Amino acid sequence: MATEKIGLHNLSPMPGSNRDRKRLGRGPGSGTGKTSGKGHKGIKARAGHHGPGGGKPGFEGGQMPLTRRLPKRGFTNPFREEASVVRLDQLAKVEGVVTPDSLRAAGLVRRNGPVKVLANGEVSTAVSVRGLKVSAKAREAIVAAGGTVEE
Repeated sequence: MATEKIGLHNLSPMPGSNRDRKRLGRGPGSGTGKTSGKGHKGIKARAGHHGPGGGKPGFEGGQMPLTRRLPKRGFTNPFREEASVVRLDQLAKVEGVVTPDSLRAAGLVRRNGPVKVLANGEVSTAVSVRGLKVSAKAREAIVAAGGTVEE
């Protein structure tokens, strides 16, 4: 007798493992009509409370929730762009002109967006920087080493 290999085409669940879903609110003959097995009124009859998945997020049993007790202050700018930071001494790892793309290729910057060079460390060789934000001290150091800065 040849046994057939198991594959996606001939898999079936174990007998009794898959039950039909409970169809709620489908008339008095079903046994779970009208109130859908929740009884009359009360917190357990309400939507979003008890049962699987827990209660309403932030609900503290009628006590004033923490998010409403605390004062609201400040503003978060949704358009803020955080610049990736590169140190002066890391510029030596890039060959040729230092641009955002060349920094990404060298593995010094991961995400897309603005890049800023800060004056941490020292630059020994003449480096030309293009298309980056550069701090004032970093600009002085690059120019002093014989390099150029174009923004």
